Amino acid sequence: MSPMTAPEQTGTGNDQQPPSVPRTRTGSAWVAAIVAALILILLLVFILQNSQRVKVSFLGTDGSLPLGVALLLAAASGLLLVAVPGTARILQLRRAANRALAQPLPEPVTMAKAPAVPQPATVDRPTADDDGGGTAPDAADPPG
Repeated sequence: MSPMTAPEQTGTGNDQQPPSVPRTRTGSAWVAAIVAALILILLLVFILQNSQRVKVSFLGTDGSLPLGVALLLAAASGLLLVAVPGTARILQLRRAANRALAQPLPEPVTMAKAPAVPQPATVDRPTADDDGGGTAPDAADPPG
């Protein structure tokens, strides 16, 4: 009988990582639902442990509520005070971004379309090589 050999392995075997699974909205929603359920359980425990009644007065209205409920209402009111202006600002920025995207982009300025730059006027002046034809005589040349 011939001895059986194990297939050769390259590397240590640790270099292969399991394939990563991309995150999905459904998975994120599932995690958010679990976190929300845990928070609701904690709020329920808070309300049940703070069940003694307290007198609450607000804008001339008096009432009696359990302490946990009163604190929960105060926290919810504070959340709304922050959420309403924040939502308004987000909507304002979204509207401005949509307007900016709706406008056509300005044409880029290229050298072919650049406005012409006026050139300064040139004046013909006599040079040293001129023979003096039609120009005033030099002081070094005697008339004649």
